[in-house]
Amino acid sequence: METKNGTPAAPGAEEEEEQDWDMPVPPDGGWGWMVVFASFMIHVIADGVMYTFGIFYVDISSHFKASKAETSWIASIMVGVTFGAGPLVSGLVNRYGCRPVCIAGAFTGAFGFVLSTLAKNVETMYVTIGLVLGIGLGLIYLPAIVSVTCYFEKKRSFATGIAVCGSGLGTFIFAPLTESLVSSYGWKSAMLILAAVLCGCSIFGVLFRPLEPVRAPTRQPEITNGVLNKPVLRVAAEDLALNGSASKRPVPRNLTDSDLPDQQRAAPLVVLPGKSEVGRMATSQPLLARPAPGGQRFGSHDVMHLSHAPGGGGTGRRSSTHLEVMRRKDIFYSGSLLNIPQYKSNQGEYEQDVSAAPADPAARAIVCGCIQCPADVADTLHDMMGFALLKDPVFLTFAISNFFTSIGFNVPYIYIVDKAIHSGLDRDRASFLLSIVGISNTLSRIILGYISDRPCVNRLWVYNCALTLSGLATAFSAFCTSFATLAFYAAVFGFTIGAYVGLTSVILVDLLGLDKLTNAFGLLLLFQGVASLIGPPIAGGLFDATQSYDPGFYVAGAMVAISGVMLFFIPCVRRCAGADVRRQPAGTRLAEPAA
Repeated sequence: METKNGTPAAPGAEEEEEQDWDMPVPPDGGWGWMVVFASFMIHVIADGVMYTFGIFYVDISSHFKASKAETSWIASIMVGVTFGAGPLVSGLVNRYGCRPVCIAGAFTGAFGFVLSTLAKNVETMYVTIGLVLGIGLGLIYLPAIVSVTCYFEKKRSFATGIAVCGSGLGTFIFAPLTESLVSSYGWKSAMLILAAVLCGCSIFGVLFRPLEPVRAPTRQPEITNGVLNKPVLRVAAEDLALNGSASKRPVPRNLTDSDLPDQQRAAPLVVLPGKSEVGRMATSQPLLARPAPGGQRFGSHDVMHLSHAPGGGGTGRRSSTHLEVMRRKDIFYSGSLLNIPQYKSNQGEYEQDVSAAPADPAARAIVCGCIQCPADVADTLHDMMGFALLKDPVFLTFAISNFFTSIGFNVPYIYIVDKAIHSGLDRDRASFLLSIVGISNTLSRIILGYISDRPCVNRLWVYNCALTLSGLATAFSAFCTSFATLAFYAAVFGFTIGAYVGLTSVILVDLLGLDKLTNAFGLLLLFQGVASLIGPPIAGGLFDATQSYDPGFYVAGAMVAISGVMLFFIPCVRRCAGADVRRQPAGTRLAEPAA
């Protein structure tokens, strides 16, 4: 047998191509524990490097004779790019998988460190550390989370809890390590050593072995009086024509051109209709899509799906083994799926509901009207960048709160060492304050994670109280001048701010439902990136103006405290918006504070 371009087909290729494949069921163990170990170690290294960069801040500012505000842009750009690149990194993970993206990130970040040793001014380090290292850390960070959720369902909360605890432990370990390297070898040699350490993330990234897809049972078509009946096809076609959307009933994915009338057979697939369900069906079922003006929306821009890559001879049919892990609606959910009633009541139905049909890996899409990229990357960007969600007052309130939190979140990590030195502490004891933040953050993620999983505990209240206390502690740290008082502040800050990282995805599901989690998480990454970009320079500028870190910590603490207080008004926001508090889009318990 020959293919359409005349080349011989491999034996069994036709059967392989026509075989339907399903998403694999997470094993909740097995190799998954190796993935958890790898993710834990990556968090130790990557977050250890990021959160202890404030130790370099003192030496870089002194070496280049730059102001505090100018030097602070290095770390703020790095953190902002790390979070802001989240949607794009998600598209790359969806296209290529967690393993290659994580490995690429490790070497990209190490390259940024190496280039920084050649920098002649602070502005150069905006690019080498801020942009290059930030992109590298972004490529590492997201696969380390997603790979764990791919392997676990019932034990997901426990597994992700272990993995993210590496962040606090990394801060605890890398603070004295970085200080020792800088004191012994200088900041440039210390960066070269950390570049080699960061390359170690590639070794752990190799352990992110992708799950293999499973063959779906083959359904035989009915033959009546010699006529091949395809009732599912007729139903889907009617849904597309009458409703503009696809039914959730299963649609066969091995149709040929002869299955449709001539007028439909001749219609080329150029643009996907508006709704995402139709878009996914049209990508995997080009014969069911009729040409129509318009296209899928990517934020405020159009996404036009092309039938296949330019110049290619493909048929538009998807690769049977191509998995798109980012199309799972629960991929960012860090809690146990046993908390979701729909999963507990009918696991099979839940799996069908959260898994989206993958796009043809050979298909191309035009994003923002001019940028052409693979369709599976564009679909992920579309899922994460739906700006229509900003019309939801509950999400908008949470996003503004998250923005305020991110403004103050990085200020203590960057400035607490220099603040302690200005208070009269030696460098070793000042650096140890970051270790205290790290170990208390680790304990926080374990304790708060356990508490928030209790059915009798209101997670939103825990989240709000933690942020409020963290902000107040940061503001009042201006009165901490001794090692004992600064160590107490570091412990309180590390413990309370752990809720910000550990509970965000769980709170989003409680408030918005599982269906909107990917969209909400993608937008929040943008909010966090922008806020992280402007927060540290504000504190640095205030130091340059007053020669004191107190005003900067006042502003940072006020932002975090306001972000926690404003979330107590979410029930009022829901009532004013006329929302039904009993509505739960994905069948999950709504975490609303008691009146």
